[in-house]
Amino acid sequence: MFNAKGLTRGERNGLATGIQSSIAVSDVAGKAGSRAGYLRRMAEKKTMDELGRISPDDYHRAQKRPMIVVLDNIRSGLNVGSIFRSADAFRVQEVICCGITPCPPHREILKTSLGATESVPWRYVGQIADALSEIRSRNIRIWSVEQAHGSIPVTVFVPDGPIALVFGNEVSGVSQEALDVSHGVVEIIQDGSKHSLNVAVTAGIALHEVSRHFSL
Repeated sequence: MFNAKGLTRGERNGLATGIQSSIAVSDVAGKAGSRAGYLRRMAEKKTMDELGRISPDDYHRAQKRPMIVVLDNIRSGLNVGSIFRSADAFRVQEVICCGITPCPPHREILKTSLGATESVPWRYVGQIADALSEIRSRNIRIWSVEQAHGSIPVTVFVPDGPIALVFGNEVSGVSQEALDVSHGVVEIIQDGSKHSLNVAVTAGIALHEVSRHFSL
């Protein structure tokens, strides 16, 4: 056992300071260890059971958000499948495919939808004008997602009731025909050099932003 007797006052003070420093370092290390453990727990991925996923049959019976997705001449089945997946994620009412937009069970759609075509109701309408006319007849507001004059940033857009969101072709965007009968345009503001987002990415962003205004 260490005996401090015989040490000078300065030596005893130095020893005390060293002990206090060791305690402080130990305390900080303990807190850091606790925080690291907390962060590790926070970073643990949820299991499939913890995600609370519902079956396609449960999806059909479940309450939906009053949102319709209208696909205006989208060319790629891979994009369509990804949009179905986002539509499932935010529990939209239905997807309407128009024009050249491929429909399930197109193999590219099945590849990226991961089964969402079995949960999300969908239908095909040949002409975009016919699809939007039918939607208007149900007093549903139509908003095209596009870069246009007079658009509203999707981050501040607040729907005033049931809504249909129109997404357009990968090259030409939403057709002027669809824009002419829309109640308005929402836009995803961009700050880069391209000002171009993949249509499936656009749909995911827009659906997420709009879905926040509709509780389930």
